[in-house]
Amino acid sequence: MITRESIQNKFKSIFKEEPIIVRSPGRINIIGEHTDYNDGFVLPAAIDKAVYIAVSKRNDDLISLYAEDYKATYEVELNRIAPSDLQWPNYILGVVDQIQKRGLNVGGFNLYIDGDVPLGAGLSSSAAVECATTLALSELFELHIERLEIPKIGQMAEHTYAGVKCGIMDQFASTFGKKDHVLKLDCRSLAYEYVPLILDGYTIILLNTNVKHALGDTAYNKRVEQCKKAIDWIKEKYPDVVNMRDVSVAMLDEMVKNKDAEVYTKTRFVVEESERVHEACEHLKAGNLIALGQNLLASHHGLSQEYEVSCDESDYLVDFTKQFPQVLGARQMGGGFGGCTINIVKDDFVEQFIAQVSPPYFSKFGKELTIIQVKTDDGTSVL
Repeated sequence: MITRESIQNKFKSIFKEEPIIVRSPGRINIIGEHTDYNDGFVLPAAIDKAVYIAVSKRNDDLISLYAEDYKATYEVELNRIAPSDLQWPNYILGVVDQIQKRGLNVGGFNLYIDGDVPLGAGLSSSAAVECATTLALSELFELHIERLEIPKIGQMAEHTYAGVKCGIMDQFASTFGKKDHVLKLDCRSLAYEYVPLILDGYTIILLNTNVKHALGDTAYNKRVEQCKKAIDWIKEKYPDVVNMRDVSVAMLDEMVKNKDAEVYTKTRFVVEESERVHEACEHLKAGNLIALGQNLLASHHGLSQEYEVSCDESDYLVDFTKQFPQVLGARQMGGGFGGCTINIVKDDFVEQFIAQVSPPYFSKFGKELTIIQVKTDDGTSVL
């Protein structure tokens, strides 16, 4: 188990300094997938799995990084930072680059990173790294970065150094998460509302397919481009439309359907998915978990059959859950092409559910299924 003391001791053994330590959680997303970069609505929550960043100042201009997961060191001079072929340093270096572009001064520093957010599971370990790094460097160099700037810096670091044109949801949830709540986030205005997550005898279980997705070189960026293409067509008649957030199904029927059937199908999913976020919030406020589960299943159908960002493993797992009335709903979560499915499972059925799903999954795909039970938690903080 990772503790403040274990991070502190490891840092001191490597760098011989006393660190500032920051924790930033991973996130789940109840519903609202691929709506964030379209200025739509999302419903994420921070979880009790996190990334830990420890930092100290140096007397020179060197950035010295150590990643516990890879048992790897990376060093670069402050004025020579650039995207690395190693990939893992990019989430940190991209943050430094963004801080510098804001006219803020950082010096050389030592940084140690560890965490228990499973990598490649779609729980946004990268966003957690970016947010933890931003707050840690703000504390270390007394930059006084405002809290709302933390997710913005993380998002731009992802765009410029990791090469993924992500929306702001992951970084926002990591920064602003609140225990026992989900965040209904308007990705355009960044207005948000905390909605209580009262599961009343149910538990959130993530099934990690152990299919590793690398969003930068998948169809993710292609979907972003398809949404932009639809907007360009719609603006020909509706110039006030800025993003998919402003689009109705009627507009798509009129301006896109006859131009490109694939773009139409993809963008219709986005419009309908954003609406499901509003519906899910009403169901949570009313305590109607059965209706919430139906929202999840509808979302997965769209992700799989319309937006086409699912995979055989995720589809199998979601279909498998449908035989159990004790599982209210399931869907693929995250950017797609692997990672986890999110499942709402009755507390007293969890062990039986795990016992029943794991063997056939291994038999069919030759992969172990990793079970991750999560609870909601608070956002990025100094320990």
